[in-house]
Amino acid sequence: MTHSYRGFSEPLAQMIDPTRTALLVIDAQVDFASPDGALARAGADLSGAQATLGRVAALADAARRAGATLAFVRLQTRPDTDSRALRLLNARRGGAPADIALCREGGPGEAHVAVAPAAGEIEVVKRLYDAFYGSDLEPRLRGRGVDTLVVVGFSTHCCVDATCRAAFHRDFNVFVVSDATDAYDADLQRVTLRALAETCALVVAADEVLERIPVSRHRIRSW
Repeated sequence: MTHSYRGFSEPLAQMIDPTRTALLVIDAQVDFASPDGALARAGADLSGAQATLGRVAALADAARRAGATLAFVRLQTRPDTDSRALRLLNARRGGAPADIALCREGGPGEAHVAVAPAAGEIEVVKRLYDAFYGSDLEPRLRGRGVDTLVVVGFSTHCCVDATCRAAFHRDFNVFVVSDATDAYDADLQRVTLRALAETCALVVAADEVLERIPVSRHRIRSW
């Protein structure tokens, strides 16, 4: 973990008051976190993904019991929604068109894994990295009085990073859970968390959040 709540100027429980905090779950989907998904087939190291999903599930359960808002972000794409810039970047890297075919609409890769929105919880669909771009996520959060986000999910260096920065630019208070996010590479995880901590977010661990949510302690399990 890059920074500890022990170095913060306010108690963590006060900063993540459930009445104004949302747990923001990013891309907990088959293609990003399942051994049957696209990233696993492409050779990404998903050895830590199951433990990460277990922490995400524990945090979701605790947030629900505490009365916090839950917001789920899901990537859903089609060939016609792949941006020109994404297609060109992939081609310039020598990639094949299939390399960007993630979470295709109607396919198994877009399905939620380990956690999913319950009735009345927020769910938004995005087409690329930033959960706020082209979605109604901000007004839906504001409509519930949310000004603070606890961010979990996949992948730390891409969609988590982009969304955290976008949230900060929209004047949300941002927390990133270091061990409930995954970049599939320990060095990339460390560097991304450090960059977020230096610029726009406070970095905490799942246990620190669970211990300070005002409900009974929840057991973390692998999924």
